[in-house]
Amino acid sequence: MADTSTSLDSRRRFLAQLSLGAALAAVAGAAAALPQSEPDPMKTTDSAKLGYAIVGLGKFATQQIMPNFKDCQHARITALVSGSPEKARKLAREYGVAEKSVYSYENFDSIKDNPEVDIVYIILPNGLHAEYTIRAARAGKHVLCEKPMATSVEDCQKMIDACNKAGKKLMIAYRAHYEPFNLDAVERIRKGELGKLRAITSDHGRPVKPTEEKADVWRVDKKLAGGGSLMDIGIYALNAARYLTGEEPEEVTAQEFSDKSDPRFKEVEDNIHFTLRFPSGVLASCTSSYSYAEVKRGRAFGDKAWLDLDPLSDYYEHNLKIGDKEGKREPKLQEGNQFAAQLDHLAECVRDNKTPKTPGEEGLKDVRYIMAIYEAARKGKAVKV
Repeated sequence: MADTSTSLDSRRRFLAQLSLGAALAAVAGAAAALPQSEPDPMKTTDSAKLGYAIVGLGKFATQQIMPNFKDCQHARITALVSGSPEKARKLAREYGVAEKSVYSYENFDSIKDNPEVDIVYIILPNGLHAEYTIRAARAGKHVLCEKPMATSVEDCQKMIDACNKAGKKLMIAYRAHYEPFNLDAVERIRKGELGKLRAITSDHGRPVKPTEEKADVWRVDKKLAGGGSLMDIGIYALNAARYLTGEEPEEVTAQEFSDKSDPRFKEVEDNIHFTLRFPSGVLASCTSSYSYAEVKRGRAFGDKAWLDLDPLSDYYEHNLKIGDKEGKREPKLQEGNQFAAQLDHLAECVRDNKTPKTPGEEGLKDVRYIMAIYEAARKGKAVKV
């Protein structure tokens, strides 16, 4: 992650090259599902909804985040921030955003004078999260920031401190905390449906193609990404192990392998396998990769039954299976809009002055564990956390 000293020239070159491919997106404690309540006429009018400024108009922002505002009861888009004026103006017309509320990265700080903006959603490469979170807080705005929160523990703390100093909320976009299938899995584990939890496995992989996908260029740049597959998609496995167990790991081990003859992995890692040991004795075995076929799954094993989420962290079409000595079954669950639920949750927290379910401290924990995993892989031995 770039800190506040990131040069304007380098940022301009980066934004021009990529048109800001969005950071993707991989839940401490069992977060209760955000209910899709009946619309409240007093809260569903545009004037009653809190305004979001979308910072970064890459693929994830334009194809996933922005379209899902249509299902929000408490949030709407009121500003856009982009390095591409033409693209921003086109999207502004599509989403009914006033031209005066279209910003560049150079004049971003003037967003402080826009009363239509309550929350800034930062959907930038990891290396820019800290800078824009801090600038948003100084502009007097609440912040929703994509994960990983930052590329260092120090930057995470700076983000938390900046928002605290400004008296503003900071929430990290862990959308799985608001996704019905994941939340149902957590509830079943807590109720003891699997018996005593013994182990967890989770695998997340996607092949990066920086020569074909603009959104993948920054992912293989260490300064902008902070790391490779672990930072980008392994974080889903890491976070899932924490929210499925409801515990914090006390020790990590890891192994990493990257083919350095492959130009994609000259700066960042490809394959990494890490294990988390929890206080209850649960072992979580997790993998992330930038070279094997796309997978986003997780499984929890108890002494009575197992539970499978495949996919665990996809955008849509989730699936949950449970197996025991009686056989396998698929509970009938209704797909929910995790994006809208997440956006509405922060809006309600701002309106009601409540702490978000996934605050900055949640993001800090994952980054701290990620750094411990990297250390364990380098040293070839277990690292206490």
